[in-house]
Amino acid sequence: MNELISLDQQLLVFLNGLGSSTFDPFWLLVTGKWFWIPFYVILLYLVYKAVPRKKLIFVLIFIAIGITISDQLASVFKHGVERLRPCQDPMVLEKMRFVICGGKYGFYSAHASSVFFLFSFLSILIGKQYKYLTFILLFWAILVSYSRIYVGVHYPMDVAFGAGVGFLLGGFLANLTKKVINKN
Repeated sequence: MNELISLDQQLLVFLNGLGSSTFDPFWLLVTGKWFWIPFYVILLYLVYKAVPRKKLIFVLIFIAIGITISDQLASVFKHGVERLRPCQDPMVLEKMRFVICGGKYGFYSAHASSVFFLFSFLSILIGKQYKYLTFILLFWAILVSYSRIYVGVHYPMDVAFGAGVGFLLGGFLANLTKKVINKN
């Protein structure tokens, strides 16, 4: 386990070290929640166009449930595992550059979990109706997830685990949503 943590720390220092103060404002935008509101509005519109009106409420409810589970589960893990964020960890603090710092604990990334939840959920549910949507969502999810490493608030393993949880949760809830909307 110590070797895995050491590799995670080394990967963080490398990936985080690729940044420069010139690009910090861009990555702060990418990692921010408010920046993506126009993108969420577009996604909402695509869902609205792809799902029959009578079934739209079910889709929206499942999205809300998925985001809530994704976020709250990450919080449970953060306080259960209690792994320090890189910007709080004396083992890497001297070796890295950090742009911002979050709370004390960082395992696992709620940002990565939420964006990969949306990637998985929407790709399964409406991806076939829009030619490039899956690729756009994947690019977006990777971009947001990497931003968490760039700004120094998560280790790569925090992000990878969060992405995996979100991806699996999105797949599960998308298939459950399909069953519910096909019954009505």
